[in-house]
Amino acid sequence: MSDKFDVAIIGGGVVGCAISRELSRYQLSVAVLERAGDVARGTSGKNSGVVHTGINVPTGSRKAALNVAGARIFEDYCKDLDVPFDRVGKVIVALEEDQTADLESLMARGVANGVPDLEIIDSSTLKRMEPNISGAAALNVPTAAIACPYSLNIALAESSAEAGVEYMLNSPVTAISGDEGDFQITIPGGTVNAALIVNSAGLFSDKIARMVGITRWRIWPCRGEYVILDKRVGGLINSMVYPVPPKGGAGLGVHITPTTDGNILLGPSADYTNDADDVRTTAKIRRQLLKEASEFLPGLSPRDVITAYSGMRPKLVPSKVGGFGDFVIEEVSEQPGMMNLIGIESPGLTASPAIADEVSDWVREKIPAKKNSNFKGKWTAVDRVRDEPPEKIDALISEDPAYGEIICRCEMVTRKEIVDSINNGLEATSLNAIKYRSRATMGRCQGGFCGPRIIDLLIENGHSPESLTLTGGDSWLFLGSVEDLRKGKIPAVVEATN
Repeated sequence: MSDKFDVAIIGGGVVGCAISRELSRYQLSVAVLERAGDVARGTSGKNSGVVHTGINVPTGSRKAALNVAGARIFEDYCKDLDVPFDRVGKVIVALEEDQTADLESLMARGVANGVPDLEIIDSSTLKRMEPNISGAAALNVPTAAIACPYSLNIALAESSAEAGVEYMLNSPVTAISGDEGDFQITIPGGTVNAALIVNSAGLFSDKIARMVGITRWRIWPCRGEYVILDKRVGGLINSMVYPVPPKGGAGLGVHITPTTDGNILLGPSADYTNDADDVRTTAKIRRQLLKEASEFLPGLSPRDVITAYSGMRPKLVPSKVGGFGDFVIEEVSEQPGMMNLIGIESPGLTASPAIADEVSDWVREKIPAKKNSNFKGKWTAVDRVRDEPPEKIDALISEDPAYGEIICRCEMVTRKEIVDSINNGLEATSLNAIKYRSRATMGRCQGGFCGPRIIDLLIENGHSPESLTLTGGDSWLFLGSVEDLRKGKIPAVVEATN
């Protein structure tokens, strides 16, 4: 660990990592402090992956300006980072004729925000575009797109680490002291010293701010549950399908979203909670999501669901107020030298490149720096055999036979891809770290076939069984060996059968 950094970024979500990559263009010493065992484990890795156009954000807001700026460069941004991106478009569907006025209001706001090519289409045009969707009319948003959110977050982190940024995982911040030029940040096992701090802690950004006496903000965690549909029904829609947004709601309503990997997402729900780590999923919400999605897409069945997950929105408005707050990106008088990013919920993914530019400008005004010769404008992820043509696959296998051994059958992930994921630039080796880099365990069987084989590969690559975790930290997969259990070195666990 360096004795002192120019910048400490608190939070390894997509915004924090976008900032770290932007700063890695320059000769600056940068550390990213992440409380989890890997990046993309919070809000950034558990959302719809939608690249928003700016149609739903208030005209004149910081959110609108950063959304539109980010959307403008997002496709090239993903190309530079080898991240899946698809401009599938979006239709916002009015189920009833009396919702057409809402579509007109949305279109007017989109035009005011600079969103191009918007049009309201009738039911017959909607049916031609989306044969399985029913509605009275729709707002067509052809420039809307999807990306893989966790792949982007990981690419930003690993590319910036390659350029010299230091990532400290499993490092929750517990205290901050000092002032601009000489901050002391306490993490388990030591202190990180930095001249400047970027507070990009998402759901915990208000708590980080309070550590230095800034009490003006409060984050209200809002859980959104999703269900993932099997790829065999992935062709039911061609574009994203959204409802008319509920008035005063905490989200944009339950939408039907294709992913860059061929699945469909249903969700999210919107439920305020007092616990920012409360990412459970419930049978009740799964049924609700299927029911609401079926209003647009009749015929959906629980049998089409392969799994569910949930993510948290860091909202700046409480449930009794509803709606959305504007992004806060501010250095305040209470603590110079700390840039606070508060309430960065949707469209934070889309806005992340633009936010990173703004924060980078702030850092370099305080600490002028020359260009970093180790920075790479183009970065390549692990080769994805499933995406390659036969001739490229043959070439890869000739180069390394491990490309010819399939470990995850559902997602067609090879031994080589998993080994490369194990040896990632952040040294994150939990089962989830490998999952989000390779897609192994994400298919229909959810790791039933490939999970044990991945564990074998981890052990083959120098990791002891006792060190293996699900998500990092103390989420241990094994307590010891069967022999240890027989000798009474670990307690027996008896499962209730009633």
